[in-house]
Amino acid sequence: MAIIDMSPGEVRQRMMEDLRRALKRPMEKRRWAMVIDLQKCVGCTACTTACVAENHLPPGVVYRPVIEKEIGRYPNVRKNFLPRPCMQCENPPCVKVCPASATWKRPDGIVEIDYEKCIGCRYCINACPYSARTFDKGYYYSDGTPYIPEYEKKPAFEYGKVWPRNNREDSPVGNARKCTYCVHRLDKGMLPACVTTCLGDATYFGDANDPESLVAELLGSPRVMRLKEGFGTKPATTYLV
Repeated sequence: MAIIDMSPGEVRQRMMEDLRRALKRPMEKRRWAMVIDLQKCVGCTACTTACVAENHLPPGVVYRPVIEKEIGRYPNVRKNFLPRPCMQCENPPCVKVCPASATWKRPDGIVEIDYEKCIGCRYCINACPYSARTFDKGYYYSDGTPYIPEYEKKPAFEYGKVWPRNNREDSPVGNARKCTYCVHRLDKGMLPACVTTCLGDATYFGDANDPESLVAELLGSPRVMRLKEGFGTKPATTYLV
C-alpha cells in the first residue's frame, strides 16, 4: 500500500513492522535513515519537546531544533519549518577531528559519542556543518532559584547507559552532545521519540537497506532533498520538499 493511501496509524504500524524486521538482521546489514516531509511539518515543536523529555536534556543542549524561516512580503507572508536532528552522516566530519577518538560511526550508520572519552575540546562542534552538536555546560533550568528540584538532577539514559549529572567522572557534563536517533529506544524495538510524537505525521524512520521499508520507498521520491549535499557528508537524514 502506498503511503498516500495510508492513515497515520497505518503509517506508524508499518514503521514498527519495518523496525522489527530490521532488528532481526545483523547491525552491519542495517542503515538507519530518517525522512522529514517539510510540507507536513506544522512547526509545533512537539518533536523538540519529546526529545528534551526522552533524553533529559539540560539548558543549552538541543538535539532536534525546528528552524523557522519567514518568506514572502507583507501581507503575503508565511513561515517554513525545518526540523534539524543530527544528519548521521555517512562521511561525518565530526569523527575525523576528534582528538580523543570519542566519537565514531556505528555499522548501522548512527554516530555516537563516548562521554567517558570526550575531553570537551568542542572540535566536533566546529566541524559539523549542520550545527547538530551542542555543549553541556552543566546548567539546570532552576539555576538562580532557591533550590534545584530533584527531577532536574536525575540521570539520562542515552546509549543504553545511566549518566548521572552530579558525577563529572561518569557524566555528559562538560562534553559535546547530539541526537542519536534515540539509539537506546531503537535497540529495544521502539521508534525514536520525535517520530512517535510528530503531530503533523511528518517524520518517518526505518532501515534504508530494506527495499520493503517505508523510508526506502520515500527515498525514491523526486521530492528528496539533502542539506548541504555539496559538503560530501552524505547525510542519512533526508527531507521531502
